[in-house]
Amino acid sequence: MPKSKRDFYEVLGVAKGASDDELKKAYRKLAMKYHPDRNPDSKTAEAQFKEAKEAYETLSDPNKRAAYDQYGHAGVDPSMGGGFGGGFGGGGFADAFGDIFGDIFGQGGGRHSGPQVYKGADLRYNMGITLEQAAEGYTTQIRVPSWSDCKPCHGTGAEPVTKAEKCSTCDGHGQVRVQQGFFSMQQTCPKCRGTGEYIPKPCKTCHGTGKHKEQKTLEIKIPAGIDDGMRVRSVGNGEPGINGGPSGDLYVEVRVKPHKVFERDGSDLHVHLPISFATAAIGGEIEVPTLSGRVEFEIPEGTQTGKTFRLRHKGIKGLRSTLVGDLFVHILVETPVKLTDDQKKLLRQFDESLKSGGDKHSPQQKGWFEGVKNFFS
Repeated sequence: MPKSKRDFYEVLGVAKGASDDELKKAYRKLAMKYHPDRNPDSKTAEAQFKEAKEAYETLSDPNKRAAYDQYGHAGVDPSMGGGFGGGFGGGGFADAFGDIFGDIFGQGGGRHSGPQVYKGADLRYNMGITLEQAAEGYTTQIRVPSWSDCKPCHGTGAEPVTKAEKCSTCDGHGQVRVQQGFFSMQQTCPKCRGTGEYIPKPCKTCHGTGKHKEQKTLEIKIPAGIDDGMRVRSVGNGEPGINGGPSGDLYVEVRVKPHKVFERDGSDLHVHLPISFATAAIGGEIEVPTLSGRVEFEIPEGTQTGKTFRLRHKGIKGLRSTLVGDLFVHILVETPVKLTDDQKKLLRQFDESLKSGGDKHSPQQKGWFEGVKNFFS
């Protein structure tokens, strides 16, 4: 017997006279903490898990515990003539581990009786809306699947004059217990799929489901400020549950269509606004589009392409915000095209007049040439 092997009571952290419930509670706590699935790649956790398992496996069996209390590790070590075979002594360890296994993987612990109840599957509906509808809110009607009891079998799933029978595999419980080594797990019965009943002659109309698929109309309200990719939940409008379980939900996934004028960034809007060369040079009043209509805006003299102006509170109110975003106007100075000979002549004269004024009319050009000169010098 290795000297490093700790006392089983010490491993579980209980007194020598601990009750079965105290042992089970202590083991469950350790198993949940050190289970390998919760501590991947941790050799330390794996060793502590095995140590706790061995301790509880021994102390949960009355015969093994009596031998251990009298002779210590030697009393339960098969290599030293001690120990007891034959499984886990009435299922104490297996049941406890089965409960813990269920807790770890979210399946619930303990034994179940009767058919298992399952929530119906959720449904998804993709809805495309405009930017204006997203900003203001939108109410519409959609057609979605619905289910009613099959009329020929009255929802039983069995052919008329026949009926479902108790499943012989799970004896009507809907669950079967599977034993694999020290694992003891409950699984959905593969024959009746958790219903606890088996239909020898399924209804030819519904193929044994007991349901008839139809269509129904729902009114969906899209809240103001919703953004692309967000979902609206309609409770209970998914697929029906199994064995009387609740229906699933319907999720309406919103897709905001691209806009011809605006680009959205959260609660802010962006617009790229082309202006004439003359307006950019001498300034002037222009009209800027917003979601609520056009507004007048004064372009300052000497505005360069790429300049951005901010119009406060001309964006969108966010879904979970009381503040309205802003509108960012990005200026694009448009170079005139398809000029007439007279227009070209006027532009050449204008260009000559600019050159005669020195660098004061083209500050960016002056700075750029100075940078090039310094680069090559």
